[in-house]
Amino acid sequence: MDADSLFFSLDAVAGSGNTLSPEQRAALQSSLLVLRRSYKFRRVLFWGKVLGLKQDYFIAQGRGEDELRDRKYLYSLNCIDWFLLPPATDSTVAQVSGAARGQFVGDPSFVYERVESPRMSEDEAAQVKVAARNKVNEETRLSVTVHQIDQDVSVVPRGAFIRNHHGLVHVNRSFAGLSESEAKKLDSFLHLSEAKNPKNPKPRSVLQNGELNPAMDFLDVLSDDVPKGSWSLQFESAGRVCILRSLLWLGLTFYHLPGTPQHGYVYIGDGTKHLDLPFML
Repeated sequence: MDADSLFFSLDAVAGSGNTLSPEQRAALQSSLLVLRRSYKFRRVLFWGKVLGLKQDYFIAQGRGEDELRDRKYLYSLNCIDWFLLPPATDSTVAQVSGAARGQFVGDPSFVYERVESPRMSEDEAAQVKVAARNKVNEETRLSVTVHQIDQDVSVVPRGAFIRNHHGLVHVNRSFAGLSESEAKKLDSFLHLSEAKNPKNPKPRSVLQNGELNPAMDFLDVLSDDVPKGSWSLQFESAGRVCILRSLLWLGLTFYHLPGTPQHGYVYIGDGTKHLDLPFML
């Protein structure tokens, strides 16, 4: 959600229960603007809130020249003081998947530890090595979780972003919004993340390929997501607002006002993936 239209965006998704207190809104409205100037971001967005047992993490996303690749994430515990999250890498993803379990605590320095005994009896050094490999702090876990959610369920309307001849992704200033009929189709929404299989895209018919625009159709389409049925598309506020909810990451809500450029998404949840979804569809 763009910081410049935060209040309006939060009201648009309030039907999902994804809302903040008036005090939190006011603090975010001012602190996100300061954040943009301090880090020289081109845009700052309120990404969402990850719920913890002691405290909640408020997440902001700063974007640079390239809207797709030039991103930084920051977290706050009070909506005022912000700290950079470390980048998520393959090694940190493996560490988190091997050690972190349960709900977030709300303490960035909290260490998750999962000690696994070796299958065969070995010396103490081997056990220490296993224990060290399965330690990770909550700040790293938060970074990995935010990265995974963005990769899996970040949403934008088709045409809202374009890729120029230099390969940079920018906001499409001429985007006037989807029509009401387009907003009723899952094909009209894309993931704002790196294409999962850019070299071998899903086969399409001749008619579909003829309608593709290379400047806009470089992102994955939501209708291709696996498992099928992992999105709920509805119209709310007397049919004026298109709402998409992820059933894979419960708490991710996207909104779009057809006929206008207004759109955005926010995540407010406990940071756990609904792994049982394929068996429930």
